[in-house]
Amino acid sequence: MGWTELVNRLFGDRLPEGFPGSLDPEESALASAPVSGGGHLVVTALGLWVPAGEGARRIGWHLISKAAWRDETLTVTEAEETGDAGAFVVLADRDPVRFTVTRPGKVPLMVRQRVDGSIRSRHREEFASGGAWFVQRKVPGRDGTVLQVRPDPGTDPDVVAAIAREAAAKLANPPS
Repeated sequence: MGWTELVNRLFGDRLPEGFPGSLDPEESALASAPVSGGGHLVVTALGLWVPAGEGARRIGWHLISKAAWRDETLTVTEAEETGDAGAFVVLADRDPVRFTVTRPGKVPLMVRQRVDGSIRSRHREEFASGGAWFVQRKVPGRDGTVLQVRPDPGTDPDVVAAIAREAAAKLANPPS
């Protein structure tokens, strides 16, 4: 019996009945909550499952830029990968999506813990043309970390790319 089967047997699977998503074989629901208007939010070790049309899709914890809980609403800002700058993955935030949840259970707390827990380090850099967050994050289900840079809208992408490449080189070859 594998770990997932043992946990499900002891504590029960928290996956809502009729959930349309396809979890990975070793993935199990840790918490779930119904969303007003249909669907469920489902927390797993690999990410947050959100309603998507008639189905559901998973957002990896390393791609959630922001998550906020207020007034029975979970607001999620998802980042998309738009390119590379050296060893860094360049991200851009999508528009925030709001989910009204009247019976949230542990979902808001677990989302906060998982998003915060994916961050190993972060650094904010200001430039003449704007600023950017440089973040080292754990990717669920994989060993190691990923280097991410999320520039503010309007920030010169060439400046961000140059600094990201320089930072990646320093991380790869630290001074002795």
